[in-house]
Order: sequence, then structure tokens, then C-alpha cells
Amino acid sequence: MTDLLPRQQQALEPLRQALLAGAAAEADRLRGDARREGAQAVAQARAEAEAVLEAARAKGESDGAELLAAEQTAAHRAARAAVLLAQHTAYEELRRRALEAVGKLLQEPERRSLLAALLRDRLGGVATVSDTADGGLFAQAPDGRSIDSSVSALVDSALAGLHLEQLWTPG
Repeated sequence: MTDLLPRQQQALEPLRQALLAGAAAEADRLRGDARREGAQAVAQARAEAEAVLEAARAKGESDGAELLAAEQTAAHRAARAAVLLAQHTAYEELRRRALEAVGKLLQEPERRSLLAALLRDRLGGVATVSDTADGGLFAQAPDGRSIDSSVSALVDSALAGLHLEQLWTPG
């Protein structure tokens, strides 16, 4: 019987070899499939990563453009506010100097008398003329009509008649 086992093994050897060859071929085929699937998975992952990166880049550019636009708008507003403040400051300085100059002029008796005569004339010749707190004059006719020639009224009226935009427009 001991002789039987080697003969069985010898008889089964071609089958065993065929099974081993089939298993090896199947293993090679599975490895090839796994390599192809792996390469496809890597390629797909790279494509997805590239798409995500491109979307992030586009989103970043969009967000950056929005942020830039918002910052430019804020800068424009700040610049406009600075210009308006400078214009207001310049106007207030002009007004202050004009108030000072007109106040000094109205301290001169001749100019004061000329202004009083002009006010009476405009109100029909008969008007009460009195001093204002800021050094100007106020005239009132018997019928209730009046003219405010206070220093501030004279200056404000004069400034209202000017085209001050020319002060802010470059040369």
C-alpha cells in the first residue's frame, strides 16, 4: 500500500499542476485587475481632487473679488468722508474769517451809518434800526417788514451767493 500513495500522487500530479497553473493564472488575472482598478481609482481620486482644488480656487477668487470690491467701496466712502470733512472745515474757516472781517467793517461808524441808511431806504424810508448781538443791524418798518443785517446774516447771504464748488474743483 505504501506503493499506492506514490502512484496516486504521480497520477494526480498533472491535475495538481493544472490546478496550480490555473490558480497562478487566476492570481495573475486578479492582480492585473486590481492594478487596473487601483490605477483607475487613483486617476479618479486625482481628477476629483483637481476638481475640488479648482472649485476652491474659483471660490477663493470670487470671495477675493467680493472682498476687494467691499474694501474698495469702504475706501471710496472713507475718502469721500475725508473730502467732505475737509470741505466743511474749509467752509467753516472761510465763514469764520468773513464774520471777523464784516464785524470789523461794521465797527467803522461811516460804514455802519451807510448800512443803516440803506436798510431804511429799502423799507420805505421810515424804519427802526437797532444793533444785533454780533455787531450788525436789524431794521423794522412800522408795517412789520424787517431786514436782518446781523453780521452772520450778511455773511451767510454772501456765501450763499458764491459758487463754492469752484473751491473744491482742481484747477
